[in-house]
Amino acid sequence: MGDAFQIRDQEMPYFLTFQVVGWADVFTRKRYRDFILENLAYCRKSKGLFLFGYVIMSNHIHLLVQQKDGRLSDWVRDFKKFTSKKLIKMISENPDERRKEWLQMIFEYHGKFNKRNNDIQFWTHENHAVEMYNVGMIESRMNYIHENPVRAAIVEKPEDYLYSSARDYSGLKGLIDLDYW
Repeated sequence: MGDAFQIRDQEMPYFLTFQVVGWADVFTRKRYRDFILENLAYCRKSKGLFLFGYVIMSNHIHLLVQQKDGRLSDWVRDFKKFTSKKLIKMISENPDERRKEWLQMIFEYHGKFNKRNNDIQFWTHENHAVEMYNVGMIESRMNYIHENPVRAAIVEKPEDYLYSSARDYSGLKGLIDLDYW
C-alpha cells in the first residue's frame, strides 16, 4: 500500500471508508446494517470512539471519527476484524439469506489472494483514510457522507435516509447517538 490514505496522526479526526470485498451488497439487509450500528454505538460507549458522522450504504460505510486515546489504527483494525468475523457468521447462519453461497464465494475468492487472511475476507484492507485538519474539510466530508444516499438515488433528501447521521444534523433523531463536532 502506498503512502496516500494512511492514518498518520492517531489523534486527529479522520474520514474513513470501509468497503466490502467485490463491492458485494451485504448491507441491503436490515439485520447487517443494524449490527454495524450496534458496534458503532458500543465503540462510542466502551472503546473511546468519537463518532461525528456516518452512512451505511449497500456495500460500504463512510465514517468521520476520532479515537479518544489516540489509537485510531488499533480501533480500525479491531472493528474490521470483529465485524468481518461476525458478519460472515451471521450470513452463513441466516436462514432467510438466499445469497449466502454467492457471498461466501466472493469472500473466499478475495481471501485467497490476500496473504494477510487465512482464506476468507469481508472488508478490503484499504480504509481511504483522510485526515481532517480543518473545519472546512470536516464540513466537506460530512456533506459527502450525507449526500451519498441522494447521489445513489435512494432518497431525495439526506435526512430521509435512516442509516445516516444526516438525520441528527437536520434536527431529527437518528438511530444511534453521535458526538457533534
